[in-house]
Amino acid sequence: MKKLRVGVVGCGSIAKFRHLPEYHANQNVELVALCDIVQERAEHASEHYGGGKVYTDYKEMIDREELDIVSVCTPNYLHAPVSIYASKAGVNVLCEKPMATSKEEADEMIAAAKEAGKKLMIAHNQRFVPSHQKARQLIESGEIGKIYSFRTAFGHPGPEGWSVDGKDSWFFRKEEAFIGAMGDLGVHKSDLMRYLLGEEIVEVGAFIETSAKQNTDVDDTAVCVLKTENGIVGTLAASWSYKREDNSTIIYAEKAVLRLEDDPTHSLVVQYATGETVRYELGRIQSNESGGQTGSHVIDHFVASIIEDTEVLVDGNEGKNSLMVILGALESNETKKIVNIKNDLN
Repeated sequence: MKKLRVGVVGCGSIAKFRHLPEYHANQNVELVALCDIVQERAEHASEHYGGGKVYTDYKEMIDREELDIVSVCTPNYLHAPVSIYASKAGVNVLCEKPMATSKEEADEMIAAAKEAGKKLMIAHNQRFVPSHQKARQLIESGEIGKIYSFRTAFGHPGPEGWSVDGKDSWFFRKEEAFIGAMGDLGVHKSDLMRYLLGEEIVEVGAFIETSAKQNTDVDDTAVCVLKTENGIVGTLAASWSYKREDNSTIIYAEKAVLRLEDDPTHSLVVQYATGETVRYELGRIQSNESGGQTGSHVIDHFVASIIEDTEVLVDGNEGKNSLMVILGALESNETKKIVNIKNDLN
């Protein structure tokens, strides 16, 4: 079988720790082109992953190379323009989260991929975490009964310890990032809760602050209250102010409490109302603290979906609905009102 030709736009940390090594490990693809506005980064990636051609202009790369896949690993403000350009060129797109900076951009991305007849996937890797998948099975099967409430959090000391640019990272510049911890971490959890519960989040209230980081105009700490279409209520926290990483989710149900990534040894703990407790060791969730993001299954899933012509787990519509929760939180913080996003969902 002919290998799929891959081009990666943006050779920073997310490409370095996830996209590049995972493409390199997949026998069905070939990394043929690497693009970054900092040429040395693309050259370094090329040296380590098979000698793909180096570009500093993504349009030139897409126009010149006969690509099957483009991975968009750029700052947030470029997600939509790069994805749309690639889709219109007839290329399948895997875009990092958050997929866009507005509803309008997300809609344009979805339309461009649909018109081209190509796939658009948003790289929400938390759906692939074993503890999360097991929890979804328990919820779907009805084993834990009706879901009443939840709390989910994603916090760590901030992107400066992980980004290739450290304290000078684009994450802290609003014109490039658009949004801070809520876009970096909060959107992971809005997507996760939609996936776990199997319901859309339709109402959002939020307090969003910049309290821990200096010399930035993006948020670093947020707490949101969310309500699903069937009345499940819960909280979502996203922060760059946590001194130790927290990536946990607790779900309170009729017959049990699910504790996901809340125990250092057991990635899922099920506390049944009967008094029985079942502990699962399913492997730890990926962590910035561990120094790597490989093994997410995102790339393998996307590649397989193209080869087998199957649906992707997180298509553009899914990515948009998770983004709308975050955009609703921003609006709530500004207006000091609960925001209903139901009419904006796909």
